[in-house]
This record gives sequence, structure tokens and C-alpha cells, in this order.
Amino acid sequence: MDLSAPSRRRLLQFGAAALPLVALGAVFPTTARAADPSVAAPRLRMPAETDPHDRTFMAWPALSSVWGSQLRAVRNDIANVAYQISRYEPVVVVARPGQAADARYACGSGASYGITVIEIANDDLWIRDFGPTFVVAPGAIAGVDTNFNGWGKTGTPYYQPFAEDAAVAGTLLAQYGVDRIRAPFTGEGGALETDGQGTLLATVSSLVNPNRNPGMSQDQVEQALKSTLGLDKVIWLAGLAGQDITDDHVDCLARFTSPGRVILDKPGPGTDQTWIDVYQQAKQVLQGATDAQGRALTVIELPGPDRAKIRGTGKDFLSSYTNFYTANGAVFVPQFGDSYADGTAYAILQAEFPGRDIVQLNIDTIASGGGGIHCSTQSQPAVPPAL
Repeated sequence: MDLSAPSRRRLLQFGAAALPLVALGAVFPTTARAADPSVAAPRLRMPAETDPHDRTFMAWPALSSVWGSQLRAVRNDIANVAYQISRYEPVVVVARPGQAADARYACGSGASYGITVIEIANDDLWIRDFGPTFVVAPGAIAGVDTNFNGWGKTGTPYYQPFAEDAAVAGTLLAQYGVDRIRAPFTGEGGALETDGQGTLLATVSSLVNPNRNPGMSQDQVEQALKSTLGLDKVIWLAGLAGQDITDDHVDCLARFTSPGRVILDKPGPGTDQTWIDVYQQAKQVLQGATDAQGRALTVIELPGPDRAKIRGTGKDFLSSYTNFYTANGAVFVPQFGDSYADGTAYAILQAEFPGRDIVQLNIDTIASGGGGIHCSTQSQPAVPPAL
């Protein structure tokens, strides 16, 4: 099926989220035109992940040069994650044209909401980072292309091919008929965590970094984030540059569960002191911070597993429960094999999300690549009702 141009059938299939902002009467870059000219136009704003979704996007791992002998295993992880999410909402998997048939076979069928594989060239699975970050307003939606540059790792041991990934956001938005906003900064979706009410959590290490935004000060990056994503306040955590491929994305460190409530990743036994220092600095900042609405934050610590008890191995293995993904009706979280820590994570997340199922998944191969369930997913939010 040709998805290059919207048709009436496609708009009915995909819903209001498929409509371009131009068709919805929007003005770029950060406002949507109000139905009544006398009423102030609502801003396009990055919604909370807990808001309703139209679908989840994922990507099929493409390169043996990246995954080596683990390529089959990581594809199995991705297929399982896609299937589990599709029990709660539709899933769309991006795959290279020559690999799409394999992806369809592996992901299978029969889930409640279905899995659709679409043919778009890509390099790896981390669609949170190279896919579009969506912004919405009543009756309107757009996708922000954050200019993915391979996490700025060209010339470092972490470098991997990213040219195909860098084009996915624009291609995906064009195929779904959603207008594209080109961000005035370089970054990734995993670097952006919002409460949906104007507050953003971010790490200095991943965004105020010359490998993404050379010559830009922290204040300049902050202003670019605010204007593009419809934000009122950025709470900066220091993070840690150069110790992982992302330069310490916030989605492995601190996450909103609801406005005013933040999950903080607490390193488990066996974690290097450098990451314990990152956690302690973040805790101090969050405990003294207020959000865009002036509320003090409630900080809930989410302890990581004992590194000696987990199934996965390797320096880059991401043993963070905080990299969970919130879908319609469910929260998807890793299960690492430390039974006590796995159970504690389940209980904490169930208390934070009492109306959702907590689904624990074995993602050891994904985690061995330095990411998690959140890193491998990107949600398309439902369009809020028009005013």
C-alpha cells in the first residue's frame, strides 16, 4: 500500500492524527490557530507519555555490523516487545524493504490491535531517539525532527552508521501525513521527559554538548527546547558525558509518572561510583525543584537490580527499570533476573500507575546494547479534541 500521500481512506484509518497541521489550520512553529479568532491560539506542546496514544512506533534492527552474532536475538526481543504492546494499542514497525518480510513473520499476528510493518530504510532499533517527537494542541498534531546525528559519536569508539536512521523522522511523518517541524537544536527523544504541563526534565550532558549543539550555551539550548516543544520550564540534571553512547539520557535516570511526581533511578549494588554520583546529584536537584506550575516534586526512588544477579553482562548493559514505556492501559518494564529487585520495581510502578497493567519483559539483548524498552519505542499521541 502506498502511504506517500493521504487519501480519504487513510485519514479514516489513521484518524485525526494523520491530518497535516496545515489542514487543521495551524501556524508554525509553536501555535495552532483557534477556531474563534478572538481567543488566544493554543500552543503546540509535547504531551505526557501517559496521555492516550494512537499507536506505538518501533524499528527493526537492521545491521549485523552493529549487533554481530546478537542480531537474531535482539530481533526476537523487538518482536516480543512489539507483540506485547500490540495487546494494548496498535504498533507500527519500521523495517528496511529487504527485511520487512522477516519482520512481519517474526512479529506475527493475532494481537488485539495488530502490528503493521512499513518499509522505510533504517540502521538500528532506537526509534525513541531518531524518530519524531510529537507535539499537539486541540485539534492539531505535528512531529518534531530533532536532527539525529548518531548521538554525536562520529570519531569515537561508540560510532555506528546512522544516515538511514537520521532520515526516518521526516519519511515517517510524510507517509502518515503529519507535518514536520525541524528543531533548532540537535538531540534525541530519549533526552526529553515532560509532564505534559510545560515541565521538561533533561540532562546537560546529552544536550548542552558540543557533539550535538556546538557553540550553544545552556540558556540557548533551553530557549530552543521551550519554543519548539511548547515548554515553560526545564529542570536540568547534570548527567554524565562520554560514559555511554547517549551521554546519559534522562529517560534512564528520571521520569514523570504524573504531574509533580518523578521516578528516580537508584543504582543497584555493583554499579560504578560514577553513576552513583549522577544519581545523587539528580536527587538533590529534584528534591529542591518546582515544576512549571510551581509544585514541589515528589521523588520516588526506583532501585536497580544487583549487577551480580542479573542475567545480562557487559559494561554497556542497561540495568535500569526507569527506562519503562507507558502505553494505553499498561506500563512495560524490564525484568532482569534479580527476583527481589524485579518484584520491587513491579510494586513501585503498580503503586504509581494503579489503573494500568505492569508488564515485565525479558529484554536482555536490547539492554546489552545500552538501551531499554523506552529507547526502542516512540508513541504517537492522540489528537486532543478541538476547542
